[in-house]
Amino acid sequence: MRIRQASKTREACTLLGCELPIVLAGMGGVARSELVSAVSATGAFGFLGMVREPPALIEQEVGRVRDAGHCRFGVNLIPAATEPDLLARQLDAVIALEVPVVELFWQIDTAVVGRLRDAGIVVVYQVGSVQEARTAERAGAQIVIAQGVEAGGHVRGITPLRDLLPAVVDAVHVPVLAAGGLALGSDLLTATALGAQGIVLGTALLATFESFAHPYHRERLVAADAADTVLTSAFHINWPSDAPVRVLRTPVVALGEEQAEGRVIGSEEGRPIYLFSTDSPLRSMTGDFASMALYAGTGVGEIKSIVSAADRIETILSEAEEALPAVDTLLAPTSSPVCLAGEFSGDYMGHADQDEINAAVAALVEELRAIVQLTLRQQEAGPSGDHPPFRPEAAAMAGWLWLFSENRRPRSSDLPQGGLDIEARRLRARQILQGLLPRMAESDLRNTLSALQVQLTPEFEIIPDSKKSGSNPLNQGSLGTV
Repeated sequence: MRIRQASKTREACTLLGCELPIVLAGMGGVARSELVSAVSATGAFGFLGMVREPPALIEQEVGRVRDAGHCRFGVNLIPAATEPDLLARQLDAVIALEVPVVELFWQIDTAVVGRLRDAGIVVVYQVGSVQEARTAERAGAQIVIAQGVEAGGHVRGITPLRDLLPAVVDAVHVPVLAAGGLALGSDLLTATALGAQGIVLGTALLATFESFAHPYHRERLVAADAADTVLTSAFHINWPSDAPVRVLRTPVVALGEEQAEGRVIGSEEGRPIYLFSTDSPLRSMTGDFASMALYAGTGVGEIKSIVSAADRIETILSEAEEALPAVDTLLAPTSSPVCLAGEFSGDYMGHADQDEINAAVAALVEELRAIVQLTLRQQEAGPSGDHPPFRPEAAAMAGWLWLFSENRRPRSSDLPQGGLDIEARRLRARQILQGLLPRMAESDLRNTLSALQVQLTPEFEIIPDSKKSGSNPLNQGSLGTV
């Protein structure tokens, strides 16, 4: 699989020690050892959700992951939502256990980052803004997760992922992962096109057999659509103030805090679960699950069934593979590189050197990335990000970007500038190819670029008479869009 092979060279995968550019979100309560082990077995990476959990549980869950044969995994802690003494004991535990990776979230705690880094632990920080990303990097974070407003659970920022992700990639020098409403293979390709080195999945892996979520929660996810999610501050107990969450819409959400606090709605092994607590329904709980926080991101509408974590990840990978350009298919005999040369005006000027090819491909990548971003902007999300973050149509060009720019970090100069629409960008991309292809020697790269030229040609575009030559079959009619 091309995606699996390419991922091995990505810096984020190297730091995490995984084979696939897919990461299980460290969902509190839900991401326990069974789910982390199942995710790790696929070659993806998993975080144990240990926010506010006692050190004994951290030790137990870490031990179970290791007993399952996995040595590369992480633990998710949230300093701002944890009492200081408990946080100190949690840090003691993960350091003593030699946990390889720790993910942090919410306010940037430089002291915690420093202590973990001093212990040789890889630190990942999830952020909701460009400023937070810069602060996390300065503090010592080695990977940053850009969380869009479309995410389920606690949402740090207010920016749609389509805008936040490229801005964060532009702002920091460490690898960036994308999070928020992601559930499809096309999401993986689009996030990569915008500069991410992988995606973080929450809702998509919550709705699996191995998650520690209560069956009621999982079943509600399967029945829901993106429009059924809402960003609310109603669920706030045990968290800092002004901490909105994205959940499924329920009567409790509609009533908000008008109901009296202190009302017990459930229990977990003797621990009371209060109305408006941030606790979501778990296997170990009993009570009024409909009144609890039913976390869900805007990609929930793509979750049609409860499956194993392995099946969910394999589906996403297969979808991404299918969306990648089938270059061999595109290169039909009548569209061979030799035949394509007849389309281009101008005399043959000799082979282009490597620097010229690299410059042309870099310019081409900028145009393709602009097409992806302009496609995404055709969908205007509401102020709360009530749509999935990416349009599936963007995956067509995103797949080409996967082939051409796997290790190239987009900078601000790559972003769409005013005054140019999608068709203008497509035209510029074709012009780059028209200037380059006739001067390239036979190679796999030339074959791929020739296929892209066919992809970018408008349907039934007639080749001008001035460009026709000899018996070139392409000159006898038109080129269809593949």
